[in-house]
Amino acid sequence: MTKLVPLKSIYAFVAVAETGSMTEAAGILFVSHSAVSQAIKSLESQLNKPLFSRVGRRVVLNADGKRYYRKVAPALEQIVNATQELMRVTNDNRLTLNMVNSLAMHWWIPRVPSFQSFSPTLDVRISTLTGPFDLEREGVDIALVHGVPNEWQDYHCEKLGRDDLVLVCSPLLLKDLTLSMKELAKGVSQPQRPNPFNPIPIEQLKHLLDCQPVIGVINSRRQHDWQVWCDSHDVELPHFQSHLTFNISIQAVQAATRALGILVTHRLFVKDDISHGLLIELGKPVANPHQDFYFVCEKSKLKQESVLKLRSWLQSEFSQSEAVFNVEEVAPLREGLQ
Repeated sequence: MTKLVPLKSIYAFVAVAETGSMTEAAGILFVSHSAVSQAIKSLESQLNKPLFSRVGRRVVLNADGKRYYRKVAPALEQIVNATQELMRVTNDNRLTLNMVNSLAMHWWIPRVPSFQSFSPTLDVRISTLTGPFDLEREGVDIALVHGVPNEWQDYHCEKLGRDDLVLVCSPLLLKDLTLSMKELAKGVSQPQRPNPFNPIPIEQLKHLLDCQPVIGVINSRRQHDWQVWCDSHDVELPHFQSHLTFNISIQAVQAATRALGILVTHRLFVKDDISHGLLIELGKPVANPHQDFYFVCEKSKLKQESVLKLRSWLQSEFSQSEAVFNVEEVAPLREGLQ
């Protein structure tokens, strides 16, 4: 029986042929330089002829090596593709969903029971990468993007919902103000659809901004939030306290729920905190001109039943979130203001 060539030798041969370097090939294969060198020597010994020539610090295929590469490289690609395809079929009920930390903490986790009820057999793993990235390279099936679509032009990208900026604070923060809860209540009407809130008078908002510490988030994705909200309400941008300035929204929201100050943030990040009475929304929400929420995946993934199922659930959840707070969500605020 003909002695079979070890697959690891073929991996090493193709990697060196495509990189021109045993060191780079070792990095790609996550093995040592000596392991690649030994694999090439073993392959050349079995074939009884050299496959590479050294040119300076690089190694290049010789005539025999080029002929061999033209045959084995496509075959190796077929093996890799067949393996990945079979693994995808086997794990069709497992998906990796990416979203920013704040969305995972304040939006996804409270909805896990709802999703489990919707699809008990679908296993969703959460990753929290930020900014544009290669979905396949990072092992991400779907990205719930809080951003702009032009960063994802190579993928299927569809809008799930708009991003609203809201001013929030803890109910505890209002107790020590000259601006009493009853005075704030004057700015809240009986809930009516589609807009259950009347705007709190601008003088009351200015008073609140003057009296209470301001919480800020300074990363590039959030640094304009306060300015957008203030411009919309025609109020001056307040000064930020250094000890209440954070790099990520999840820290700022935590500070707001602990009654450390007032915060402009994204409604989906605090929707459940508002509905549970941990935070109060003041004034009108402001559409964020810089970002919205998008569903992003490889175009080929749209043939996968599990991806379509998760997309359907996300569309439904965001469709509900698009509506202004319903009566149950308004109740905690009204009770606190009475």
